[in-house]
Amino acid sequence: MSSSVKGFMIRWGAIITGIVVGILAPVLVKLGNPGNMGMCVVCFTRDTAGALGLHRAAVVQYIRPEIVGLVLGALIAALAFREFKPRTGSSPFVRFILGVFASFGGLVFLGCPWRAYLRLGGGDLNAIFGILGLVVGIVIGIAFLRSGFSLGRNWPAPKAMGWVMPVVMIAMLVLLLAAPQFGRDADGNAIGPIFFSTSGPGSQHAPIFIALGIGLLIGFLAQRSRFCTVGAFRDAILMRDNYLLKGVIALIVAAVITNLALGQFSPGFADQPIAHTNSLWNFGGMVLAGLAFTLAGGCPGRQFFLTGEGDGDAAVFVTGMLAGAGFAHNFGIASSASGPGLYGPAIVIIGIVVCVIIGLTMRDTKLLGGA
Repeated sequence: MSSSVKGFMIRWGAIITGIVVGILAPVLVKLGNPGNMGMCVVCFTRDTAGALGLHRAAVVQYIRPEIVGLVLGALIAALAFREFKPRTGSSPFVRFILGVFASFGGLVFLGCPWRAYLRLGGGDLNAIFGILGLVVGIVIGIAFLRSGFSLGRNWPAPKAMGWVMPVVMIAMLVLLLAAPQFGRDADGNAIGPIFFSTSGPGSQHAPIFIALGIGLLIGFLAQRSRFCTVGAFRDAILMRDNYLLKGVIALIVAAVITNLALGQFSPGFADQPIAHTNSLWNFGGMVLAGLAFTLAGGCPGRQFFLTGEGDGDAAVFVTGMLAGAGFAHNFGIASSASGPGLYGPAIVIIGIVVCVIIGLTMRDTKLLGGA
């Protein structure tokens, strides 16, 4: 990359990425994605988990091509700019657990940080409580970072390891396009191995190749700009660096303008698409998600982008998100439009406690001068 282009990306990359997401996510809604869910990494992971049979909530089962695009777009950028550097080995099981609880928190709120901002950009005022909770979770995570929290360093890995997640994503795309079915049960229901919703949010989706193309573009830009919706607040608070925060602000502004232009802006609390009005658990769910993402080193989108660079630790976190999404529906944790799931509030409290224990116990004493 030339120095001028590199300087341009350093200064404007996050803003450009935020504007692109803020415009294209509402466009995806216009083309068929669920309301205020043009790009939600946690929700799309949940839908993909359902399509793979990891949960049987029939209304949220669909392999989302957008997340395939996020990884492959980041891979293309990393290869093009010589940043494909396979590495792994940093507290893998802890990262898996953090991924599980990040999904739990997001699905209690009904969205990841990306969707929280996009919901606000569509007029959903319930998102305000989610964003406040997200910031609180990030602040708690920052306190642990300042006290020496660390998941340890990772190590260079064979090139083949870095290709595992991109190849998995290509396989997901093949499964989406082939839609294999092994028959039906006595009641006429499909028995898989891939499941597709016939009603509900999982049945609502933009054309496959348009969604894939948008995912590729966002993945490419986000890899170059280091776009991260959790890192935005972390960096602003911890290092007084507003580079990423400007990208988040650009995303929200672009989403508001685009939704207004498309007739999709509907301000208020009630009757928002795929959202509930329980402010306490909108807040609490995102406290958990924000804390888990901060301890893991980045928002869900950033974790997917890192897998495209060959980061095996991020791949473990993503796998934890996928498993957590399945557990969330199988164990009554995920919310619905009517409110939190039966066990959602309890799991949020348990998850915060677990994350706090991780934050307190996993410290690099070298960062504390041997304390």
